[in-house]
Amino acid sequence: MSAWEDTKHVDAVLQALDIRLDGTPAAASSAKRYRRVLNVVLRYAIRQNVLADNPLPKGRDENAAPKTSGAVDKRSLLNPGQAAALLVWIASRPRTGHRLTAFFATLSYAGLRPEEAVALRVEDAVLPSTGWGELRVHTAAPEVSKQWMDDSETHETRDLKGRASGDTRTVSVHPALTWILHTLVTQDQLTAGSLFFPGEKGGLLAGSVYRQAWDKARKAILTEHEYRSPVGKRVYDLRHTCLTTWLNHGIPPAQVAEWAGNSVPVLLSTYARCITGQTVELQQRIEGPQKLPGVSLAPGPRGSLSPPLPRAPGRAR
Repeated sequence: MSAWEDTKHVDAVLQALDIRLDGTPAAASSAKRYRRVLNVVLRYAIRQNVLADNPLPKGRDENAAPKTSGAVDKRSLLNPGQAAALLVWIASRPRTGHRLTAFFATLSYAGLRPEEAVALRVEDAVLPSTGWGELRVHTAAPEVSKQWMDDSETHETRDLKGRASGDTRTVSVHPALTWILHTLVTQDQLTAGSLFFPGEKGGLLAGSVYRQAWDKARKAILTEHEYRSPVGKRVYDLRHTCLTTWLNHGIPPAQVAEWAGNSVPVLLSTYARCITGQTVELQQRIEGPQKLPGVSLAPGPRGSLSPPLPRAPGRAR
């Protein structure tokens, strides 16, 4: 541990965290996460009296962590035609195509996170035969590497992200998704305690399965240029597209945040670059109030303002 007292060793470690094993730069988000983990380890060493203080540089430094952006890349969003074509292609897959289609539709219409949709059960849904339904989301099942688990499971049951323990959020279900889920319950003869989207062998749906299906659908439906682009590259982009659609069609951010399970500040910072379609209306709102009555600022002859600004009364020429 005495090596940490030499700044050249500290700098070497920080530089190594920013580089992958093949020598290429690591993603900014990865490098930042590694530094956070290192900082936790060093703080633990201080509490155990192994180190006197934290050797990592403070404030602005040439070895500072790379900047990351939490904003959604607008290029990753799917248009309605692309989303529909991808879902139709997935529905044509044998055996599990109808189930995977319903899984992706839940992300696309209700904005659920993949780990939330994986854990969704029939008893968590209100599905009328027609019209709007409701999902009561209260559990997430993210994938975790087996080396961190006490058993052979690859999913860990957790509370909702950013919510208190045991908290539940309610999401309105678009009529199209209501019909899809209602049909799935009937076709697969699901009961109240059944998972909506189980794996082929039962249990939770594996991320490798739905990611592989999504990649095959993109390759089959999108053009070569679109496939190489960020459009819909991640399954999570279905959620991004859904939330952006809600915001762009005038749903108040507070309501979108409630349905999505985000705070309003996080929602706006994440999707601010994707909000479109309201520019003309907003311009019209401020066009009148920003006019200066009786004054034109258009340049006249010789670069002077025309007409001249009015003079104060009684002022000498």
